[in-house]
Parts: sequence; structure tokens; C-alpha cells
Amino acid sequence: MTLNVFIRKRPYLVWYGAEPEGLSEKAIVEAVLNYGDFDDVRKLLALLGTKKVAAIFRSQMKKKRTNYEPKIANYFNLYFKKYAA
Repeated sequence: MTLNVFIRKRPYLVWYGAEPEGLSEKAIVEAVLNYGDFDDVRKLLALLGTKKVAAIFRSQMKKKRTNYEPKIANYFNLYFKKYAA
């Protein structure tokens, strides 16, 4: 399964966009981590790999403004610290 197929099957994660297939990896990672359930996150990690998702997440967290909910940001900071060190 490709990332485009993955996100096309989950329109509830990207309701704000007209074409989910045109989204970047960064946008898809943000949507899945913010709004996805455990199964969505697990499948994303299987598709891209934990280290790549962690790298994208960490690069987004370095910016002054992020779209992550504080509890989501905290959870994935701890998760990636443990599993993608």
C-alpha cells in the first residue's frame, strides 16, 4: 500500500483538503498523529517506518508554531524518544 492509498482510505483524517492524494508526507504524518486512532498510527509507522515518522514529527516540533495538540505532542515526544532513539 502506498501513502496515497493509505490517506485516500481515511478521508476523516483530512476533511479540510479537497485532494488528499496531493498531500505531502509531512501533512499526512501530522493528520494521522493528531486525528488518527491507534490502527491508523500503526499502519502509518509500518508504511513509512518509525524513524522516518519520528524525524518528520521532530522537524515539525522545532518550528515556533505547530498544529499538534499539546497532549498529542507530549505523547509522541515520549513515544519516539523510546522507540526511535
